[in-house]
Amino acid sequence: MPFANRLYLFKGLLQPLLLLSGLILGGTVGYMIIEHYHFLEALFMTVITVASVGFNEVHPLSEAGQVFTIILILVNLGLFTYFITLLSKYFFDTDVVNKYKLMKMENRIQQLQQHVIICGFGRNGKESAQVLHDNKIPFVVLESKDDASDSLGFDVPYLLKGDATKDEVLLQAGIKDAKAIIVTLPVDADNLFVVLTARQLNPGITIISRASNDSSIKKLKIAGASNVIMPDKIGGAHMATLVMLPDVVELLSIMSTRNNADFRVAELKAQKTFVLSEMDLWKKTNCTILGIKDSSGHYTVNPPASYAVNAGQSMIVMGSDAQIENARRMV
Repeated sequence: MPFANRLYLFKGLLQPLLLLSGLILGGTVGYMIIEHYHFLEALFMTVITVASVGFNEVHPLSEAGQVFTIILILVNLGLFTYFITLLSKYFFDTDVVNKYKLMKMENRIQQLQQHVIICGFGRNGKESAQVLHDNKIPFVVLESKDDASDSLGFDVPYLLKGDATKDEVLLQAGIKDAKAIIVTLPVDADNLFVVLTARQLNPGITIISRASNDSSIKKLKIAGASNVIMPDKIGGAHMATLVMLPDVVELLSIMSTRNNADFRVAELKAQKTFVLSEMDLWKKTNCTILGIKDSSGHYTVNPPASYAVNAGQSMIVMGSDAQIENARRMV
């Protein structure tokens, strides 16, 4: 949490403590001047007077000392009432409570590793959060509105209110330790700025950005976006495909979003060179190879048994967690 917020959080306690310290200091100095007490005697006399514990005086008081003690007691009564008011306001102030919760959340966010940051919590951001939540992938939401978690079927554990285009906000969300960032702001110019900032703060992060216009796609990729998505185009293509191949589309949707321990689609990085027929991955692990991505970014879908996989290429496979783990050790 920024220093200003931390200072505001403890300001409610700091003021009563300063007033109490001032009262004790003033009483100590007063007794030293009026009654010629030593420092410890004056401090002791002040504390027992302010605390109203009823001990005897260190030495018999003069008339001036008695008047000073009366004034000290009256001032103490007024300050005590003021202390109670300030402390009650501090502990029951909604703004203070919210800032304390925010500080605790930011401390927990700083402990996250390999999480996903979602910038913008509109329709696209909420859908992304739902998929990540279903697959138990930790994520942090950055949103400038207060009602960001409305209409969701689950509580968002990490939600920060702030402008995602600012460096300090991305740093609060743990950008340097995140594995991916999803940028879904409604304005392409804002998305472009976030992509540039995220790539600068974490050069190795995967950046998925939304775009509203065709002309923005190239700019976002130049800025550092790993992938650029146009929701309107994808939605239209998805609806047309549902007309032609409804069952295929539904199966692909299940494969891509409903992962669990019994079934998931995973990416394996080959650590050596081998031929698929010689490796015989399906027979040894029951994993199915959907495709292979080479170093140039080209995909070979449903590769033949004679396909030679080179070290560094990515294999897209599907199977259970145990099957995928066995395949990972083999390749």
